[in-house]
Amino acid sequence: MKKAKNKQRYPRGWNQKRVREVVSHYEKQTEDEQFADIERARKAAGITMIGVPTELVPEIHALVAKRRSA
Repeated sequence: MKKAKNKQRYPRGWNQKRVREVVSHYEKQTEDEQFADIERARKAAGITMIGVPTELVPEIHALVAKRRSA
């Protein structure tokens, strides 16, 4: 019996090409560019960056998804 291949699902407005472009962008960044991105994110209005235990990440993702769908 052959297993059915799961079709990749992307968020609205995203596709395989866009994902590859984003990955390529970040793979090509220098350490200085990475640091600058992090600093911009830390200073962005309406964004808070915090450290959390790794095991809580799935629960946090679920809470954010729930809030966005509400």
